[in-house]
Amino acid sequence: MGGLRVDLSGAEIRVDPAGGAAADDGGSPPVFLPRQPAAPPLLALDIGGTLIKLVYTASCGGGGAELRFAKFERRRMQECFDFVRAQGLVHRNGSTMGSSKENIALKASGGGAYKYTEDFREKLGVCLDKVDEMDSVVSGANFLLQSVPGAAFTHMNGKKSSVDISPNNLFPYLLVNIGSGVSILKVTGNRKFERVTGTHIGGGTMFGLAKLLTGCKSYDEFLQLSQKGDNFVLDLIVKDICGELVCQKQGLSTSTLASSFGKVITSKKKLTDYRPEDLASTLLSAFTYNIAQISFLVASILRLRRVFFGGSYIRGHKSTMQNISYAIDFWSQSKMQAVFLQHEGYLGALGALMSYGDSGDKNMNLEEMKEEENIHESATPIDETSTDEHNDGNIFPYLLVNIGSGVSMIEVTGNGKFERIIGSHLGGGTILGLARLLTGCSSYDEFLELSQRGNNLAVDLTVGDIYGEHGYPKIGLPASTTAASFGKVSSSRLSEYKVEDLAAALLNSFTYNIGQIAYFVANLSGLKRIFFRGAYICGHEKTMDKISHSLKSKGQVQTTFLCHEGFLGTLGAFWSYENMGIDGLAAHDVIREVLLGAPYTGQLPSLPLTHQQDNGEDTTFEGEVERLRHDNAVLKAELERLQRENTELKAKLRLFNQPTTWFKSYERLG
Repeated sequence: MGGLRVDLSGAEIRVDPAGGAAADDGGSPPVFLPRQPAAPPLLALDIGGTLIKLVYTASCGGGGAELRFAKFERRRMQECFDFVRAQGLVHRNGSTMGSSKENIALKASGGGAYKYTEDFREKLGVCLDKVDEMDSVVSGANFLLQSVPGAAFTHMNGKKSSVDISPNNLFPYLLVNIGSGVSILKVTGNRKFERVTGTHIGGGTMFGLAKLLTGCKSYDEFLQLSQKGDNFVLDLIVKDICGELVCQKQGLSTSTLASSFGKVITSKKKLTDYRPEDLASTLLSAFTYNIAQISFLVASILRLRRVFFGGSYIRGHKSTMQNISYAIDFWSQSKMQAVFLQHEGYLGALGALMSYGDSGDKNMNLEEMKEEENIHESATPIDETSTDEHNDGNIFPYLLVNIGSGVSMIEVTGNGKFERIIGSHLGGGTILGLARLLTGCSSYDEFLELSQRGNNLAVDLTVGDIYGEHGYPKIGLPASTTAASFGKVSSSRLSEYKVEDLAAALLNSFTYNIGQIAYFVANLSGLKRIFFRGAYICGHEKTMDKISHSLKSKGQVQTTFLCHEGFLGTLGAFWSYENMGIDGLAAHDVIREVLLGAPYTGQLPSLPLTHQQDNGEDTTFEGEVERLRHDNAVLKAELERLQRENTELKAKLRLFNQPTTWFKSYERLG
């Protein structure tokens, strides 16, 4: 097909006479190309970690042609082959497939274009003319934004609004492509971009965990389940931690999400006791908020205000887009806007299709990819700073990351001077909550012990699984890199997986995620030191190792773990909270400073007269007040314990002659 090309001039989304967009694939209506010849048809593919996406031209009558869209699960590749044959999409010089012994070339993007070359040659008699995946994704996005009116839209407060994009005012922008994993790219022009970072907690993670937790067979089924569920059944919110009255006194929203799956920790319920709909809703909110938060942080570092979301896992799903939109608006204080694309799942295939007849394109092989300039994940490297000693003169400023059921991040600039910057709802409560559901473990120590005997690669999808043994050298991703946590899960039968492997995958995914977010927050705030503390991290070697490893390649950021009881059995002296400038965290502001600032997750009555308990019994208003009094007494006792502990620490400090103190920094060797 070397002499063929696509004429994109005058492109528009095709709408049927009834006023709705006709589409082969649900949310992806055909795009009319008035100047494109109807024959021969053109076909391009994007073969990803989970799906095969097809974009092809077809006759639509009355002149011109349509771009049409179709997708297939990669594990059902034969269905894709059958579709291509049935549609007569493999032609050469106007002749149907089989009229020539010479292999026909199809444009193809994605890791599967390298891994499944022989399958296409054997089944369809074609060779795959490989186009770089990131190049294709950006080309597809730029085509939609520059040439197709109505392709971009926002989705806020349940309302979908078209966005007019001026080609002269498009760049730069941030493109967040949500596939099995997530790639984040800064686009500065046509064919001008860099991949600044990514995360392996993406659509593959959602779907993998959804299979295990809900038994769903398809991603669309998972999305349908999530529409009928209530994430408050499993999620820990601010009201659950400090009660309604304390929330009102502190000025906190009762429905602020504190810890995804956090309620599972104290519940006696088993996995089978939860409704699949509630589990699906919790998964969707947990991961869409997380993707939006990382996108916001990266856009802030790069000083970009426009963020476009693409990828096959959005699917035009209202709740997915609503969660992302709300989170971006919340964290940016309405200074950023999440924008979605009409054909978000086909960016790579669109870009590959447009490469027909492109003299600047070449059939890239793996050796040529290795020679391309690597683009490192670090968005804005942090300069190295010597931190051999810690004292009042050089310890400030720093980022304090408190890992409890959720995660809170506090910037400390001096004694008694600190401000909470942001938080994450994916913390220790999420890890242990999911661990209890998936492995049946009863404690965090048991979970950690399981994880040390497991292999996360049994369930995690790697770059090598997608691209083969050479990985993706163009952007510096070796084959061993995790592409999608739980992305290799193919069966919905939980019994088919070892609990040790599931535990290892949970630890790998969420601890890396905490480290990545902490790095972005420190980078954005210009901080070079990060201190970690909290019950879910300190004293747990494997957890600290994972976090340290996640930060090791991200610029020169010092990582230190604070543990009251000592560090891995080593005796040492420790700073008191007062000397670290955060003595106020043990005072009455502890609730405000430690609770998370994740997005508001929905409307709840301010103070219902009755409250439905898990056991189905209603309690009166008086009963609710009594419960709040009990919670208040527990909080008061905890405060007194912290004050006694602080006094003991101060007394220990007087035993030392030197005013300085030692910290034990933990970094992974090798």
